[in-house]
Amino acid sequence: MSLLVGAIVGAEREARNKAAGLRTNMLVSFGAALFVLIPIEIGVAQDNPDILGRAIAGVISGVGFIGGGTILRDSRVRGLTSAATVWISASLGVAVGCGLWLVGLVGAAVTWVVLRIVKKFEQHL
Repeated sequence: MSLLVGAIVGAEREARNKAAGLRTNMLVSFGAALFVLIPIEIGVAQDNPDILGRAIAGVISGVGFIGGGTILRDSRVRGLTSAATVWISASLGVAVGCGLWLVGLVGAAVTWVVLRIVKKFEQHL
């Protein structure tokens, strides 16, 4: 499911030839899901809920490095939307990893609408 939500976001970016495309968003979403699934599956998240929060915080900071690399290219700041899609893909993966797969699917659909539909309205502003 995490690969699917990442693919929904990534396919839109890939169609526009953006830096963070299909594979990047799929892998970020999948990796985020795995990082939260591990403490859940081995049982430590049930014993100490803070561990799950630390895993999620680790995902957030790790994705920051990917986003930074997406934004800073050629000593110029570009690609803020691509970095934001990587960030949202991570959050969708976290949601799916925590068992909130419907939240992940709805979030992916909303993200697709923002990227695809809002872009058309943005051009008229």
